[in-house]
Amino acid sequence: MIPVCRLDDLPAGASARLDTTPPIAVFNADGALYAIDDTCSHQDASLSEGWLEGCQIECPLHAASFDLRTGEPTCLPARRPVRTHRVSVVEGMVHVHVTDAPSIPAEAGAAAGEGSAA
Repeated sequence: MIPVCRLDDLPAGASARLDTTPPIAVFNADGALYAIDDTCSHQDASLSEGWLEGCQIECPLHAASFDLRTGEPTCLPARRPVRTHRVSVVEGMVHVHVTDAPSIPAEAGAAAGEGSAA
C-alpha cells in the first residue's frame, strides 16, 4: 500500500502521479478514485497530464483514451490496456495497492505495431 496524498488534496477532476517504477496515476473522477499505470500503452506519454472526462482519460500525445475502471483503450491509436490498481482511503489519506500483474512489456507493443516512431 503506497500513500499518495490527502483526499482533500485530490479534488474532483484532479490527478496525482506516483514516481514508482512504472509510474502510477491516480484520478478523482467525480468523487470516485482510480489508479492506472501512468504511461500510455501507445507511446510513452504521461496519462496524468491528459484530459479527464467522466471515467476516461485521454492521452495528451495522440488522444488515445482509456477507461479508468478497466484500463482498456476506448479509441485508437492505443490497442493495449494499461494496468489498473486498487485505491483506498484510510483516515483521509489516499493509498494505492499496486497490482501483482506485470506491466505489458514494450516488446508486446512493438509486435502490435505500437511504440516509439522511428
